[in-house]
Amino acid sequence: MCTDRDSKIGNFTRKPSNFSTAYIATESETQVLAREFAGQLQCGDIVALHGDLGAGKTTFVKGIVGVLSPENLVQSPTFIYLNIYEGKIPLYHFDLYRLENEKAFLQMGFFDYLAAEKGICLIEWPERISSLLPTQTKHVLLKHTKNGGRQVELFCI
Repeated sequence: MCTDRDSKIGNFTRKPSNFSTAYIATESETQVLAREFAGQLQCGDIVALHGDLGAGKTTFVKGIVGVLSPENLVQSPTFIYLNIYEGKIPLYHFDLYRLENEKAFLQMGFFDYLAAEKGICLIEWPERISSLLPTQTKHVLLKHTKNGGRQVELFCI
């Protein structure tokens, strides 16, 4: 997603400058889009998942894990910060909602995961560590819509 190649992910409509968007109505549609997105991920990728509480960030992660590490059950790691899902590609699922600041992230030794080339980082609430994220980070923004669905945007900064 960080190149200008002519690719399309599921129901996403491609826009100029590395930006794609989709409108989804159900949780299962969120997982379908995430599974299609997962097909383009590779070791060393970092995915920052943005959105309000209940927007579907963990549901999106479930879709990715369903493709890359299907033997694992996804749970929101809110109280432990990190879940690791072993599979064909290790997945490092962070939920930073309760993280105090970037310094705490560094003190817990989590920066090593961002620099690792052997797995994929999936980060909920990445705003907490925004200055630590590399420029090639893939961003997923999930927004509530008025009809109860979601708008999903994929982009690179």
